Amino acid sequence: MKRWSRRRRALVFIPLVLVLLVTVPYGVLALTWRIAYSGDPAATATTRGQDAIWLGHAWVDGRKSAADITALAKRLEGTGIRDLYVHTGPLEHDGSLPLAKVSPKARWFTEAVHQAMPTIRVQAWLGDVVQPEKNPGMDLEDAAVRDRVTTTSSAVLDQGFDGIHFDLEPLQSGSPGFLRLLDQVHTMTSARKAPLSVAAPQLNPAPGMNGVLLAVTGMSKWWTKSYFTEVASRVEQIAVMSYDTWTPLESLYGGYVAQQTEMALEATPDHVDLLMGVPFYWEDNISHRGSAETVEAAVRGAQLGLGKSDRKNFGLALYVDFAATEANWTAYRETWCSNL
Repeated sequence: MKRWSRRRRALVFIPLVLVLLVTVPYGVLALTWRIAYSGDPAATATTRGQDAIWLGHAWVDGRKSAADITALAKRLEGTGIRDLYVHTGPLEHDGSLPLAKVSPKARWFTEAVHQAMPTIRVQAWLGDVVQPEKNPGMDLEDAAVRDRVTTTSSAVLDQGFDGIHFDLEPLQSGSPGFLRLLDQVHTMTSARKAPLSVAAPQLNPAPGMNGVLLAVTGMSKWWTKSYFTEVASRVEQIAVMSYDTWTPLESLYGGYVAQQTEMALEATPDHVDLLMGVPFYWEDNISHRGSAETVEAAVRGAQLGLGKSDRKNFGLALYVDFAATEANWTAYRETWCSNL
C-alpha cells in the first residue's frame, strides 16, 4: 500500500478536526437539551399574570379600528398577559423618530386600551439595527445618538404609553454604549414612574460559542450571563428572545428553552421581571425550523426551566400578534394559562 504524504494526511486531518470541533460539542449540547426536556413540569409552573405580547405597527398607524380594540380585549381575556409591546418605531439611525408621521394614532391607541383594558400596560416598542454588525445602523457609542434616543423616549411617553421597550439588534455582548443608554433613559423613565424594558438575545449556551461564531462570521448571537445581568439590573423588565435557535427538533428546542430559562433566572436580579419569548409565528429556514420551534415546546421548556420556583415576576412573551394562529393561542392558553 502506498503511504500518504504528510501534506495529504494534513489535508484530510485538518477538515476532520474542524468537523469534530463543531459536531462533538454540539452533540454534547444536544444531549443536554434532550435530557432537560424530559420529565413533567411542576403543577405550579403556570402563568403568574406577568405575560406580554409584541404587537405590530398597524395599531398606531391608522390601520386598526375600535372594533379591533374590542376584539383584542376579548382575545386577552382569560390569559396572563399584562403588557403590550406596541411597535412605535423604527427609530432613525440618529436616535430620532418623526412621531406624527410614523405613529399618528398612538394617542388614540393608548387611550382606547386604557379604557377597554384598564389592567393592561401599553409599552412603546422602539427598535433599530445597531453598529458594528449593521452599518449603516445606530451607533450606541455616540453620546449624541444616546441623547436623541432619550429625548425620543420621553416624547413617546407623552403619547400616553405606560413604558418604553427597547429592541435594538444585533447587540453584541459587552456593548458599553447600550449600558450607557439604559442608564440615561432609565433616569428619565424612573422620574416619570414608567417601566423600562428590553428584548434581550439568548444567553451563551456553552463557554466560547459566541466567540467562535463572532470570529468565523463577524456576527454574534448570545450574551454572557454577566452582561445579561448588567443589562437586567438597569431595567424593570427583560424579555429573552428565545426563538430562532437553529435547533432542528422540537425536543431539542424545548430543552434549549429550559436551559435558557434556568440561566436567565440565575442572571436576572430578583426585583426585575423576567419573560421568556414564545414563537407565535411560522418560518422554516436554517435559524428557525417551524416544526421544532412550537408554542408547546417553548412553554414546556420554560416550565421545566422554571421548575418549582415560586418567583412571581416571571412570564412569557409572545411574538407576534399579526402572525399568530388560533392554534398558537390555544396552545398558550391550554399549557400555560390552565390555572385561570
